[in-house]
Amino acid sequence: MRETKYEIQNQNPLSEEEEINLLELLQIIVRRKSVIIKICTAAVIVAVCYSLSLKNIYTASAKILPPQKESGGGLSALLSQAGGLASLAGGLGGLGGSTDLYLGILKSRSVADAVIKQLNLQKEFEAKNIDETRKRLEGAVKFKAGKDGIISIDADSKDPQKAAQLANSFVDELGRRSVELNLSKAGAERMFLEKRLEVVKQDLRNAENDMKTFQEKYKTFKVDSQATAAIEGIARLKAEIVTKEAQLASLSNSMTDENSEIKALRAGISLLKNQLASMSGSDGNNVIPAIGNLPALGVEYVRKMRELKTQEAIFEQLTKQYEVAKISEAKDSSSIQVLDEAVVPLKKSKPKRSLIVMLAAITAFFASIFIVFIQEYLSKLPPEDAAIIRDIKNSLRFRPRNRQQS
Repeated sequence: MRETKYEIQNQNPLSEEEEINLLELLQIIVRRKSVIIKICTAAVIVAVCYSLSLKNIYTASAKILPPQKESGGGLSALLSQAGGLASLAGGLGGLGGSTDLYLGILKSRSVADAVIKQLNLQKEFEAKNIDETRKRLEGAVKFKAGKDGIISIDADSKDPQKAAQLANSFVDELGRRSVELNLSKAGAERMFLEKRLEVVKQDLRNAENDMKTFQEKYKTFKVDSQATAAIEGIARLKAEIVTKEAQLASLSNSMTDENSEIKALRAGISLLKNQLASMSGSDGNNVIPAIGNLPALGVEYVRKMRELKTQEAIFEQLTKQYEVAKISEAKDSSSIQVLDEAVVPLKKSKPKRSLIVMLAAITAFFASIFIVFIQEYLSKLPPEDAAIIRDIKNSLRFRPRNRQQS
């Protein structure tokens, strides 16, 4: 068994001649250093010529801060007094403080087309059509958002003034487009509330007329204080239900049924309706135990008083939020803060000529080492292999046919 192992070990030994000798490799490099120097010199010269042929690119940067959500102040105080949907009216009047939203607007086709038309970029880029112009513009302008929410607009151009103009044009167009979107949303909110308010006004007018007719017919009828307080509670619940239903209808215009706010509103409406049903019942466990047992005249009075109080509460709530919607529509709500306007850059940003030359020199150095090793290997081939290599070279050469003379 030992002899077998010894024989196996002696079958595949690496002789000293077959081992890689670093000194021999270094000797090859030194012996053929002229080849390495020539290749590296040629590569550096080509890289220098190429980098000098490239035109300078200048980068201008602008920084903007998207609008933040309002906290405190006169309008916020008014919204808090106006109730749930009125607060929503103020929120929907603007686009909010989402950085991703404003990045999406900057990258939109409509903004790009507006900038192209304003600066006549299709002619400057020498593009065949508008699609090619958009692609070149996308490569020339970059948008990025930092963790602090600040959006940077970096524009590249061979002309430093054009680079600054390009970046500032995107800032201006973003401001105009956000104002249009803000005003359109605020206008839609105002129109929705305006129509709803007309319906509520008519309902309130009908409730007042019914109460007036009832009192004129049966003179003045007064229920006890407990029933009156319960009626007012029912009126508040109905007003809250109507408010949340209007809020749900408003949100449904811009959100899907799977949205968390939509689901929360529906759950809240269902809970309020359950409370209203228990307060308006006639069994002995209700908040208003006397309603089901009142005489017919008293029950009729309670119903009419409840309807009147409900319509008054709804009218008051919708009036407040309608006023807030008009304020949101009236104000110029771009709210984009320009932290840094793009200025004409004094130094080029590209190309980095020294880096190009260094990379070319390093690449040529390693390539030349590989070449000298190949040359060394070919120089030590046996005569038979050398003859094969010469035959391959001869076969690859282009030999023109000799023209036969007539």
